[in-house]
Amino acid sequence: MKRPATASTPGTIGNAPAAILAMTGVDRIAKALGHPARVHIVQLLLEKPSCMGCDIVDEVGLAQSTVSEHLRILKAAGIIAGEIERPRVCYSLNPESLRPLANLLSAVFDKAAQGQLTGSICCPTQDNSREDA
Repeated sequence: MKRPATASTPGTIGNAPAAILAMTGVDRIAKALGHPARVHIVQLLLEKPSCMGCDIVDEVGLAQSTVSEHLRILKAAGIIAGEIERPRVCYSLNPESLRPLANLLSAVFDKAAQGQLTGSICCPTQDNSREDA
């Protein structure tokens, strides 16, 4: 059975294929930051430039195994780096890994500041719809 096309077709975001966004790494970063505990860990590492894993566990308040999984995901995305200092691991942020997300958000804010994100051909503002009438 064929599904009808919808505004949110899998594999596309707006008019851009998801593959284009994937090439920039934004999808990988967004997915890694898609959990409140991981955002909390990033915020913690902003406050403390270098932090031992056990300190992160204490601060986040989740089980050690859960925090380890969140750290693994952040590390796999390149958002954090872990340096082994036996018997512990010292974590720090890798700010350059967040550049693709920062660039995307910057582009959104720039276009919004220029008024380019209000109304469109398919969704005109009230003022635009009066001009066509």
